[in-house]
Amino acid sequence: MIGPDDERWMRFAIEVATQDGADPSKSPIGAVLVREGKVITRGRNRTDAWNDATAHAEMVAFREAAQIEDTPGLDGAVLYSTLQPCGMCTMATIWTKVGRIVFGAGREDVHRMYFEDRNLDTMDFVKDAYRDDLVIDGGCLKDECAALYFRPGDAVPESEQGNL
Repeated sequence: MIGPDDERWMRFAIEVATQDGADPSKSPIGAVLVREGKVITRGRNRTDAWNDATAHAEMVAFREAAQIEDTPGLDGAVLYSTLQPCGMCTMATIWTKVGRIVFGAGREDVHRMYFEDRNLDTMDFVKDAYRDDLVIDGGCLKDECAALYFRPGDAVPESEQGNL
């Protein structure tokens, strides 16, 4: 269930996402890792800046958190992401032992270019994982988050569609 603290952290994730601008073709995704009301770290999409297809906002945050905490495990942390995590980031969330995912816009709220598969909803990874303790809450500030991205019906030139 989404609460006022979740909205506060999601607003922060939106700030992180737009630090380099809000061009939807650049996938301005922001992620914040929080534990016990304190930010562990944050990340924004750096795939273009770092020429690294794996430098998604969540992955950037996970990597930095591992350095800060000197462990790959983030037990009890909450991941806030402006967009529903992709398959890679969802699996990383499972492996890092994050306890909860809170995301803003979901796959139905944005253009298909932001997701890698037609039929597979990455949240199914969580349902099928051996972990029963990972909670997912989507739709936190959904409209504000969705405004960062191309919408489902937008005519986006194929040259700007990274996953298609």
